[in-house]
Parts: sequence; C-alpha cells; structure tokens
Amino acid sequence: MPDPETLPLPDKLPHKLPDRPPATHALQRDIAACTHCAAHLQAGPRPIVQFSATSRILIVGQAPGSRVHASGVPFDDASGDRLRDWLGIGKDTFYDASRIALMPMGFCYPGKGGSGDLPPRRECAPLWHARVLDCLPQDRLTLLVGTYAQARYLPQSKCSMTERIADFRRFGPNVFPLPHPSWRVVLWMRQQPWFEAELLPALRAAVRRRLA
Repeated sequence: MPDPETLPLPDKLPHKLPDRPPATHALQRDIAACTHCAAHLQAGPRPIVQFSATSRILIVGQAPGSRVHASGVPFDDASGDRLRDWLGIGKDTFYDASRIALMPMGFCYPGKGGSGDLPPRRECAPLWHARVLDCLPQDRLTLLVGTYAQARYLPQSKCSMTERIADFRRFGPNVFPLPHPSWRVVLWMRQQPWFEAELLPALRAAVRRRLA
C-alpha cells in the first residue's frame, strides 16, 4: 500500500517510516489532501496508503473497508491476518513502510453497495499509481491481491482468477497474483490444495529475499 505531515495516522499501530526524499514526501502529502472523489464517497475521503523510497515489496490491494476507514490502518482486520500469514511475516514488518508498500486500487473506502462494499473508485489508480510506482525501487516484488489489481496490471491474462493464480510461475519471480484474503477464500483454498502446497512456499521465499 503515514505520519502527521503526510497521511492520516493509524489509531492502533504506528508506522515506522524512513527518511524520505522530498519528492516522496510531497507525493504523500498530495495523496493525503486528495478530495478528487469526495462527492462519491459515502464516508468522505480518507486516503489510506503506505510507501517509501525503499519499499521493496509492493502489495496492490482493492480498497479499504469500513473498519480500515475508521482506524486508518490498512488490512486492519481478519483478511489482513490471513494475508500476513500467507507472506510469513508479522505486523511489525507489514507496517514498516521502509520495507513494504501498500497501494490499493482505491485509496478511500468506497462505501456499501447492495451486496458488500462498492468497487474501488476508477479515478484513483490512474490519478496516483504511476506516481507512487515511480518512487519505489525497480527491483521490487509485486503482489496483486484480487481481481481489480490483476485486471489493471495483468491485462494480457484473460483467464479466470483461479487459472491465473494457478499459473503464477509464468509471471516471473517478481509478480504474484493472489486471491483477496477475505473469509470467502477459505473454501476456495480447500478446493485448490496447490495454493498452500506450491504457491505459498514460493511466495514466502520471495518475500524473505526482499526483506533480507
């Protein structure tokens, strides 16, 4: 995927931030002040994103939920616990912006729809993603969590999400497509034993290399 001068501070977990180049610092302030989609956000804007010039792992997610909007802490829920388990890391590492960037497809909570949260706002990624990516190291590991992230960054892959994730090796050692770690994924994982047997060991090894 914040400090008092950039993005909203989380209410529960402090982010450990490295010294940032002025351009990165300025970008974080610009994101924190963004009201581009304010008229379309039920709960108002609260951009939630984490990155620094040294983040060598990038997690591209979906959009904050209502709990994350309230706390200001990305993946501050059971899905975050599941994602951290997949990566083989704890909260201290996950919330260390000098090591891990968290960049959702929509930075703000989009609100409730008829059957769950609304999709991420379409304006957000074109407006900010390229600028965030320019700040990150070139040799980063990128994790594409969910169909929205995969549709944007793996547009050449027209197969189903399950087929795309099962064929993770063809995207190279620096990109991993992953399902969204919500409660719905539990049954999916039972039906796809290769996910835990093959993908997760490869993913954890790639994470360890970037964190070393």
